[in-house]
Amino acid sequence: QVQLVESGGGLVQAGGSLTVSCAASGRTFSSHAMGWFRQAPGQERDFVAAINWSGGTTLYSNSVKGRFTISRDNAKNTVYLRMNSLKPEETAVYYCAARHYNPTYYPNDYDYWGQGTQVTVSS
Repeated sequence: QVQLVESGGGLVQAGGSLTVSCAASGRTFSSHAMGWFRQAPGQERDFVAAINWSGGTTLYSNSVKGRFTISRDNAKNTVYLRMNSLKPEETAVYYCAARHYNPTYYPNDYDYWGQGTQVTVSS
């Protein structure tokens, strides 16, 4: 069992940067792939980024590639999402998720979810 708690959301101006974090409980964190997803009101939950257990493999959606960076610190049981050059349309609740084995792009593949953290990008 893995419990996830996101933090670091907030209000940022367009073009600004923000880092959100996800702290995991449980001794098996380092064996899980981690993903970040986001969901705007009335929209589906969309893939943002994912990382494998070691940090050696990362996946990004095309819309954030080159601007967002996912990373993890297994000693701290934490995964991060650094977001640069934010756009107003990226306003959403950002969720982290965990799954065994390899990272994937699909929300249904993930077994554990946090409660989300709100990111609001003002124009």
